[in-house]
Amino acid sequence: MTKSTQTTYDLVVFGATSFVGQILTRYLLEAYGVGKSVSWAIAGRSESKLATLKEDLGGDAADLPVIIADAAGEADLQAMCDQTRVIISTVGPYALYGEPLVQACVRTGTDYCDLTGEVQWIRKMVERYEEEAKSSGARIVHCCGFDSIPSDMGVWFLQQQAEQTFGAPCRDVRMRVKAAKGEFSGGTVASMINIAKEAASDPKLRKELANPFSICPPDHRSQARQPSLKTAEYDEDFGVWLAPFVMGAINTRVVHRSNALQQARYGKEFTYDEAMMTGRGIKGRLTAYGITGGLGAFFTASALKPTRWLVEKFVPAPGEGPSPEAQENGYFDLRFIGKTEDGRTLITKVTGDRDPGYGSTGKMLGEAGMCLAFDVPAEQPGGFWTPASLLDGKLMDRLTSKAGLAFELVETR
Repeated sequence: MTKSTQTTYDLVVFGATSFVGQILTRYLLEAYGVGKSVSWAIAGRSESKLATLKEDLGGDAADLPVIIADAAGEADLQAMCDQTRVIISTVGPYALYGEPLVQACVRTGTDYCDLTGEVQWIRKMVERYEEEAKSSGARIVHCCGFDSIPSDMGVWFLQQQAEQTFGAPCRDVRMRVKAAKGEFSGGTVASMINIAKEAASDPKLRKELANPFSICPPDHRSQARQPSLKTAEYDEDFGVWLAPFVMGAINTRVVHRSNALQQARYGKEFTYDEAMMTGRGIKGRLTAYGITGGLGAFFTASALKPTRWLVEKFVPAPGEGPSPEAQENGYFDLRFIGKTEDGRTLITKVTGDRDPGYGSTGKMLGEAGMCLAFDVPAEQPGGFWTPASLLDGKLMDRLTSKAGLAFELVETR
């Protein structure tokens, strides 16, 4: 069963006054206007802040419909869901504030996407609501920002190329961040601190966070040893030094879930990992060790109450972020190398024209919402999906034509 199309709006942006919510709202306004081909509204708990946002945006924003809803208000969320087919949520950390809206969407059959990277929360939502979502027809898609669309769709694209070129998928895929310019979002940092805080007092959670299949269906496992970079390492394929990539922990799990939901399309013994390129020679090596040490210090300090306040003092707070100019000057360049079971190799890349955590994330999230609203067939069943497993090539088309991303084949061997 899917939700009736006789709703007031195609899409609602919930949390429109958050930092990323404002970027997202501006993007949708510029890309789709108001009262044209897409019927959409903005929502949040503060009527005055929503009014200020409309004033700041100017122009057609004056005609944007507004819905007042509190993230903890069951009746508010139900009423909001009743008015729309799709909700995009930017209200995080999701482990603290996200469950009531997911529950409301599931119970009303409303499609939903967000930009969470909180793997432990995703698992809880799947366990608690997936069967009900399948029954109601609600399609729930987490991780529609920089974590994890470039990784998830990047692997999907690479495997498409492998099937076309080699007639078989790549059993082993590695993603390497070649270059990126931008800042972490305050919301992402808050989520990372919250995960470190929870894991410090919960051995079961620490074990879960070490499991690359933690959000896969219980019957999807691999006997192949999954790579997981913990310290500086030399990469023979690219001839550079590597450091751990902080987003790899969530991206890896999303990619594995995508494989599972596509009936192990990438192979039952598929392996995947992510890392950052830090350069060649002694400089690259020292940079790799420096990043490794910095990440270790961040998570250790975040886990301990006496030092957590110091971390929070010096990192961006939720609602803070770079200027529009800084967002426009940002970019990212990700390289993927895949190897088939018989040793053939394929290299692809995914690039974005804005800073990953804000400008590019806002556009990716907006197009994921539009894809849910207009491109996913009505008969597609409800449940908890990933970008690649539900939105696939339809989303890639939107990302390349509207959101400033490019997916390219670099080399085959």
